[in-house]
Amino acid sequence: MATVHHWTGLEARALRLALRMSVRAFAEHLGVAVRTVSNWDKFLTEVEPRVDTQAILDTALVRADAAVHLRFETFLSEARGPRPAPGRRVTTAGPRTCPRTWEYESWTDDLDRIVVALSRQGFAFADHLLGRWLNRFRPTELDDKGMYLLARSTALLGDLKRDQGVVVGPLSAQHAYAGARSIFAQLDIPRRVAQLDLSLAVVTEMSGRLDTAARHYEQLAVDDRLGRRDRARARLWVGTALSKDGNHDYAARVMLAASRDFEELGEPDDWSVAHQKLALAHRGAGDLTKALHFIAIARRTGCADSPMQRVRLDTAHGHILLSDPVTRDDGLHALDRAAKLAAQYGMRHQLSSIEGIRTTTAGADGPRAAVTRERCR
Repeated sequence: MATVHHWTGLEARALRLALRMSVRAFAEHLGVAVRTVSNWDKFLTEVEPRVDTQAILDTALVRADAAVHLRFETFLSEARGPRPAPGRRVTTAGPRTCPRTWEYESWTDDLDRIVVALSRQGFAFADHLLGRWLNRFRPTELDDKGMYLLARSTALLGDLKRDQGVVVGPLSAQHAYAGARSIFAQLDIPRRVAQLDLSLAVVTEMSGRLDTAARHYEQLAVDDRLGRRDRARARLWVGTALSKDGNHDYAARVMLAASRDFEELGEPDDWSVAHQKLALAHRGAGDLTKALHFIAIARRTGCADSPMQRVRLDTAHGHILLSDPVTRDDGLHALDRAAKLAAQYGMRHQLSSIEGIRTTTAGADGPRAAVTRERCR
């Protein structure tokens, strides 16, 4: 998500355009005078909003959806013009090679659609749209705006591969994230570089290198290049890595602090995810009462539109229920639901996690567990 450390008229105008508002509508949206917005549009970097107005702009940006953030960053990239980093070769492509404006607009619109598709685990559609643009131009044909769109597309390809469970290798999330990070570094956009560092830490955790992932998360949780929401996510994922490594009590304390940040930020989805992870940390510590309390909160508040989150919630709930012989059958049914939905949407990493949970309980459940596993194949 976009973050602005210091607003000028340029950033304010980019936000207005991203929100697709007129000068008057934007002024009403912020609660400022129309003349103030007009001055921002006119003087751009030569004018700076007052401190209280900067806070209002911060709030307006935080509350905007992902499509607005993407348009905002695209407008800024275009408005600021080329900013080549040391050692970068600047291409001066002529009209025959440089993509037309309408192609950039279509590319931006498709990125909006890809974000929505990935939020709903529409992997095939997202892959189709990404393929339309990732192979369309050679990097030498692109100006800075085109390179920015290429980097965003490559990062989204990493998200796609990560959600599909393709974590390492030449066609993996790790490879895509590293490529996107390299482009953002060339464009000198440190916040985006830090966000890709966070994504690479997630991949490190998913590949089982928990100590390394926890160290990276701890560094990013205090990284000023990231916004407060991303730093809170890093703190939450520190707890996740610690819990997977068996340090459940400390993990729960870290996760609880992150959940409070999400509550203050007004981020209900992240807050729900934090409670799901808190539940698993307490299960690992052997406190099933707290585990059931936190998973109940997560299930009540979790995003029902996301198949990925439904799979994660059912998997976590099943894992907790399997910890008590009295609720073992209910736990197996919850894992069945999670496995079927994960298979339907091609979530390989989630399927592997579910199978791992079943394997650890197979000895206690005997032949019945084997029958259940066979039924889900």
